[in-house]
Amino acid sequence: MTLQLPDFNQARVLVVGDLMLDQYWHGNSKRISPEAPVPVVHVRRDELRPGGASNVAVNIRALGGQVNLLGLTGADANARRLQQLLEDQGIQCHFQQCPELDTCVKLRIIAQHQQMIRLDFEDEFREVAKDTLLAHYRKHLAQADLVVLSDYNKGTLSDVSELIRLAREQNKPVIVDPKGNDFSKYHGATLLTPNRSEFEAVTGAFSDNTALEANGLQLCQELSLDALLVTRGEEGMTLLCQNGTTVHLPTHAREVFDVTGAGDTVVATLAAAMAVGTDKQQAMQLANIAAGLVVRKLGTASVSPQEMQQAIQTQYRAEQDIVDEVQLEQLIKQAQQQGERVIMTNGCFDILHAGHVSYLQQARELGDRLVVAVNSDASVSALKGPERPVNDLQSRMIVLAALGCVDWVVPFTEDTPERLYCRVLPDVIVKGGDYQEHEVAGGDCVKAAGGSVQILPFLSGHSTSHVIRKIRNPATDTSVPR
Repeated sequence: MTLQLPDFNQARVLVVGDLMLDQYWHGNSKRISPEAPVPVVHVRRDELRPGGASNVAVNIRALGGQVNLLGLTGADANARRLQQLLEDQGIQCHFQQCPELDTCVKLRIIAQHQQMIRLDFEDEFREVAKDTLLAHYRKHLAQADLVVLSDYNKGTLSDVSELIRLAREQNKPVIVDPKGNDFSKYHGATLLTPNRSEFEAVTGAFSDNTALEANGLQLCQELSLDALLVTRGEEGMTLLCQNGTTVHLPTHAREVFDVTGAGDTVVATLAAAMAVGTDKQQAMQLANIAAGLVVRKLGTASVSPQEMQQAIQTQYRAEQDIVDEVQLEQLIKQAQQQGERVIMTNGCFDILHAGHVSYLQQARELGDRLVVAVNSDASVSALKGPERPVNDLQSRMIVLAALGCVDWVVPFTEDTPERLYCRVLPDVIVKGGDYQEHEVAGGDCVKAAGGSVQILPFLSGHSTSHVIRKIRNPATDTSVPR
């Protein structure tokens, strides 16, 4: 099943939450202050970006969605700057101004692409009467496909329960990015998106996916949520649905430059996708890809549909990758939940030849995904002798991952991959014709889980040993066709 980029242009999203203006002072730091042991930053450039709920709106708009943004600001120059930035990007702003308070500003000082310090200028909006905000909300709710409530604990969403109630009365899905230790105020929302620390602060720490799933499903039931999406940093993200469906995704981030605003990007992508009818699992996959893109950028940032499409092509749809066991377990589960049939085989694959390629192509034709488990260097030496492998593990995995028929490559260190097969449970284990079905390591586990074992013929006259003999003595060895 191929992930498709939806037409975000059709999305109409109402975003309500804590508004912020993110300010960046960029400069160089080459010396320490004589007044105190702190770096001196020579500021050369000033930059303003929308932050908080404003950044969620910017991310939705960057994808092509239509956005109405509601929130509270001061009646000051920073409020005017923030509104101008947003309107320049095509976002419809409906702000309630509070003359007695200041607009929230977060100032970051950056030197050599490193954040040196952050200074926050903010007031508390919790006690403000929100009649104007509520009037704007009622007015624009009917035209929205979906509502996002972006809570940064600054007081804009002090009556969040009423906003959820009004939205659900009109059958509008509600995504909440929560804050604080009390999630009961979000009762009845469609989807909550806490990060790991926020989730654990409410439900308790978890040490494995089993505990995470139990805690998450209990929270869904207690709060009458349709689903819960827990973002887990380098561990990826987990979607838990009240109907019992659980999906774990590994992160798509290959390098992380700055995680600022990554949660906003996740929420925005989920919202834009769900607003046009994308189901939660597909929306989660899109959000995961978007997060992997945005953490490569400095500060609060967004991604475009073009970046998303390229990422889908290179990171998801082609998904030929070298992974570890944890990632593979998540990838196989996700593929199976999408109705894909996962085929898996294993071997040394020391010097890749036509026999290997033919065998792997036949294996791939049996299903939708092909996984190749590769012996470590030590296990190859134990099986083949001290002169093997000719190519080290990383080299062998890179070559295999480049084959069009191979989706994922994973190493294993034991003499057999039995433990690995029993952990990840593919639909089919494939082995070559020199095996009997009962001899296949891990076959019993896979068959007990409803899978099967299949034996494929090798292409005769091809083996790594023959290739090595021919290289060593090409004049006398005729076992491999010239």
